[in-house]
Amino acid sequence: MNIAILGAGAWGTALAISAASQLGKVDRVTLWARDGQQAADMQAVRENRRYLPGIAFPAALQVAGGAVPPLTDAELVIVGTPMAALRGMLERLGGLSAPVAWLCKGFEASRPGSGTPGLLGHEIRAEVAPDLRAGVLSGPSFAQEVARGQPTALVAASEHASVREALVSAFHSPTLRVYANDDIVGVEVGGAVKNVLAIATGLCDGLNLGLNARAALITRGLAEMTRLGLALGARTETFMGLSGLGDLVLTATGDLSRNRKVGQSLAQGMSLQQAVDSLGHVAEGVYSARTVVQRARALGIEMPISEAVVALLEGQLQPVQAVAALMGRDPKDEAL
Repeated sequence: MNIAILGAGAWGTALAISAASQLGKVDRVTLWARDGQQAADMQAVRENRRYLPGIAFPAALQVAGGAVPPLTDAELVIVGTPMAALRGMLERLGGLSAPVAWLCKGFEASRPGSGTPGLLGHEIRAEVAPDLRAGVLSGPSFAQEVARGQPTALVAASEHASVREALVSAFHSPTLRVYANDDIVGVEVGGAVKNVLAIATGLCDGLNLGLNARAALITRGLAEMTRLGLALGARTETFMGLSGLGDLVLTATGDLSRNRKVGQSLAQGMSLQQAVDSLGHVAEGVYSARTVVQRARALGIEMPISEAVVALLEGQLQPVQAVAALMGRDPKDEAL
């Protein structure tokens, strides 16, 4: 199988390393970087020194840079760009016959003049490339661990069985389990909302509120995620799986979580800009939080934790005030 991965960030590179390590199963993996100089450097030193230093590239992994290649011989195309670049990439891939999957998790920011809140990846694909056979590869995964071959489980979600099968065939290995799921709505909602909730748990940890508080935020956050997903047409059981509970627990508690680090940094008195600049990577929850809340409001869905995160990010509340606002809410039945 020939695989093309468009985007040489940490996650795209990690999947490229994982796939190219499967001798006899994958013929060639081409990792594309927009920055030609970065591509030349990776090809020369055989590692991604910017995002995954010290992890060597397998022989089957080749690097390209500059303009997006024609992809005429690719049997599977993976889009590893941030959510902000997904629309343009899917427009470019619109006529492709090979299966396509994206890795980004989040909502697209609302486009000026559109009159509608931002969209999830599958909704963008339906707008700009409706004939494209596409899906998403998601789940609880830190790039460093996947690149090092540490045990990981992911979910391949698409309405197209051929896309799910291609993703499982390409990436399932002794160290990386890939489960198929046709509920792409649920998988994408889980991947988007968990980033916002991880900012809240990072805030909780940064303020030293304790493990009880963290457990409460994760559990009630899962309820928020599920309510929004069901309103958008997802299935309940998806949120008990890898892209829901699994990814939420990882992102909300793991020290490698960029979104959690944003919350911790805000708790320590950094400005939002300082917190984001300190990462060196994209924290999708910062950019998706407002859209998550917009979609929830449009559907009449209550998401108080996400609302508090937006107020925090926009400077309307200070960290201690955000916690007080959540704890001061009226009592509710747990099922609500």
